[in-house]
Amino acid sequence: MADAPPYAELDVMVTEHLTPIISDGLQRAGMAGADNGTIVKLLFAMPGMSLTYAWFKSGFPLPRHSHDADCLYYIIAGNLRLGTETLGAGDGFFVGSEVPYAYTPGEQGVELLEFRTAEQFNIRWLANNKGFWDKTVGAIAAQQSQWQGERPPSSL
Repeated sequence: MADAPPYAELDVMVTEHLTPIISDGLQRAGMAGADNGTIVKLLFAMPGMSLTYAWFKSGFPLPRHSHDADCLYYIIAGNLRLGTETLGAGDGFFVGSEVPYAYTPGEQGVELLEFRTAEQFNIRWLANNKGFWDKTVGAIAAQQSQWQGERPPSSL
């Protein structure tokens, strides 16, 4: 997995339908240190399928979004809150194409495998109000010191 390329170096996930509010929010989140709260790597891809490793650190504020490909998520370590459910290591969940969703990593963060029905897909951010992005940027800034020394939950 150490050799797997990060999404930032690839054109795997294409951002679509950006409004000025979402674009500004994403830019401010980046400046606040959003990249310090997550690691996402492509493990494998072929036509019609991809496998991704994702580590979202504790409390990472993942905004509501959707993709244009079905995805099966498998939790390797840590936990997350999805709706009213807390899911942990060994649990999984399915999100269909174009279905909006968000989850919140637990106190130790969460590591996941993402099995998608496409080698390239979109991401469509759905949080189109400034108040949401103000809160998200504040949460990212507040977590920076915590994220500095945080280790993946699989290493604990």
